[in-house]
Amino acid sequence: MHKISLAVTNLILLFSIVSCQSKVEKSLPELSPEFTTILDAHGDWQKWYNSKAESYAMIHEGVMTEENALINLDSRKIRLSNTEFEIGFDGSQTWISPSREAYKGKSVKFYHNLYFYFFNIPYVFTDQGVTVEKVADKSLNGKKYPTFQAKFDSSTGSSPKDQYFMLINPETNRLEYLLYNVTYFGDENPPLSALKYEDYRNAGGVYFPRILTGYTFDNDSTGNLKYQVTFADALLLDEEFDSEIFKRPANGIFAD
Repeated sequence: MHKISLAVTNLILLFSIVSCQSKVEKSLPELSPEFTTILDAHGDWQKWYNSKAESYAMIHEGVMTEENALINLDSRKIRLSNTEFEIGFDGSQTWISPSREAYKGKSVKFYHNLYFYFFNIPYVFTDQGVTVEKVADKSLNGKKYPTFQAKFDSSTGSSPKDQYFMLINPETNRLEYLLYNVTYFGDENPPLSALKYEDYRNAGGVYFPRILTGYTFDNDSTGNLKYQVTFADALLLDEEFDSEIFKRPANGIFAD
């Protein structure tokens, strides 16, 4: 597995704020006992909830491109770095460097936190404006899964009509598949896709998947492989990264 780059390590050391004060914990959200049980199965989720920053390395399998991410969790400011581009969110706008053409996808704004969100489910479903409830079991590839649906307030996020169904392994109580759709690009009734969560790894008491594999989804079965990403070196930090990290660089442009 690729290790996080020396440059990103130096950024962490340079810009992390060292505090001698005791860490102040936030009030925990009001969650159903059933959802809390799922969170507990993923480790010390309260540590994630109270952490101020996160970093990880991600590999796009197939093309073998490494991407490093730095995130301030409360503000969701983020900076992504790879050999082709850097993308960031400064708290109000997304930017890309060195040019818009460096990223080949449809939308920089859509991409900037896409894998962060997937990687941090179910923890991100403790966000304000998100409600998680148990729904009828769903079947996938001939196996029945206890299922939880995440719903969003109309003012939450950039596409609150997206659907997310967490399919839970009945033996481990951990997320095994996510069924989701994307309304961001204007389709009001897009098909569901399936995302498989595998090989959970311990990151200081919080468990994250090492492998995420995306598939098409039809007739309660996974279909064609869409993408696969692998993760390494997940870190949760008690202090935020300095806000300078997330500012648009001199050669960057604001982009949606």
